[in-house]
Amino acid sequence: MNLYRTKLSEKLKESLEAVVPIIAIVLILSFTIAPVPPGILMAFIIGAILLVVGMMFFTLGAEMSMTPMGERIGTRIAQSKRLPVIIGLCFVLGFIITISEPDLQVLAGQVPSVSNMTLILAVAVGVGIFLVSAVLRMLFSKPLSYMLLIFYPVVFILTFFVSKDFLAIAFDSGGVTTGPMTVPFIMALGIGFSAVRSDKYAETDSFGLVSLCSIGPVLAVLLLGIIYHPQGGSYSETVIPDAETSVALWKLFESGIPHYMKEIGGSLLPIILFFTFFQVVSLKLKKKTLIKILVGILYTYIGLVLFLTGVNVGFMPVGNYLGQVIAGLSYRWVIIPIGMLIGYFIVKAEPAVYVLMEQVEELTSGAIPGKAMGYSLSLGVAFSLGLAMIRVLTGISILWFLVPGYALALVLTISVPKIFTAIAFDSGGVASGPMTATFLLPFAQGACEAVGGNVVTDAFGVVAMVAMTPLITIQILGVVYQYQERKKDKEEMLAQPVKVLPLEAYGDADIIEL
Repeated sequence: MNLYRTKLSEKLKESLEAVVPIIAIVLILSFTIAPVPPGILMAFIIGAILLVVGMMFFTLGAEMSMTPMGERIGTRIAQSKRLPVIIGLCFVLGFIITISEPDLQVLAGQVPSVSNMTLILAVAVGVGIFLVSAVLRMLFSKPLSYMLLIFYPVVFILTFFVSKDFLAIAFDSGGVTTGPMTVPFIMALGIGFSAVRSDKYAETDSFGLVSLCSIGPVLAVLLLGIIYHPQGGSYSETVIPDAETSVALWKLFESGIPHYMKEIGGSLLPIILFFTFFQVVSLKLKKKTLIKILVGILYTYIGLVLFLTGVNVGFMPVGNYLGQVIAGLSYRWVIIPIGMLIGYFIVKAEPAVYVLMEQVEELTSGAIPGKAMGYSLSLGVAFSLGLAMIRVLTGISILWFLVPGYALALVLTISVPKIFTAIAFDSGGVASGPMTATFLLPFAQGACEAVGGNVVTDAFGVVAMVAMTPLITIQILGVVYQYQERKKDKEEMLAQPVKVLPLEAYGDADIIEL
């Protein structure tokens, strides 16, 4: 019990460090250039408290349950050594965790001309196929960069056949599989699969599942766009609830909590059932281990319910409102640096980011520090938010940013150490989590409404931008890391003393007479 308390206090400290800067930025803006109604501000503060507590429970819960579950299932599937079984189980797993992802339901409602179920099934099939591809890549030791260099050009070729109003939504769909719950499980699955290999690249190849799974939804939605020819996404102007009394404020959260209890329960259920099946058939874990995993699942559930209630009820309205007010100023350009500042700090509040950083630090034995990754992610997201705000103000097509961005990221894969490429492309999916969807996207939508832009083409795409820039910044970190390692090796080599042998050590044949 004391151990759990210690861990909870550690996670609480991490959560506060992640969320307090965002709270500070919002409060400073609220009391200076962007006044916010008291009801919205109070909802934000309560939401922030829920977010902190939710992150605390979630990060501990994922560590106790999602990670060991994923690792054990991955190892056991790989140990079967029967390719049809591996392919079948991985496809089913990818399919069911995608169908249960709450963000996918939201995306489905924004795409006209395509029924919700058609879109959901198509995306789920896409993720299932790409999860299989990712696992086969690991088992057969194929470089991730080769697959990325094949699939991303295909994605961009398809964009020529899709309505421009549909592009941003299609690329945003890459984030639907990277929810805070499924990401830790998928990453742990990769570790489990790599555990059956004994070669030196096994640990490196444990990363990359999230990156490939993120391509599936984009391809699926683009293909649907070609088949159904939708004329863009539907968007209804955001209604910002402003609670005038404390009772009205409580009602907002009271209605939100049951909704997210049901939603997260539905999302967790497929993973629990999948694990239960393996436990009964194959794993046979001891009672103590099972209890720990069950407690972890409970923590994960509580954490996600509190987290999503906080960000959806508290953060979404204030994000939209701030976007409207700041973009409505006479000096609206200020939204670019403000967006960058928010982006720098908000990625640290993404629950799955902590899971990724811990796994990276653990698997590399500290060779890639979590802090260095955190700074790289923050810089990447800050840059992406700056670009996103430029798009909102100018209406520039998202392709002008995505094509060169992904081209640079793919070029970097050629020279960057393999592990950095895998981590970078995983980071893109991890960074574009619920905080992006519930604060940054509403922020962009509010700004777009204020400037009279097209929300579907100019505001949507924030998720895609956030997912893109870490691919570049983390790989640049890899270049720096590689340079430092080479420099260190060179210095060590030069520092070694030159061994001089005495004259007697040389034979007569070695002495040259002049």
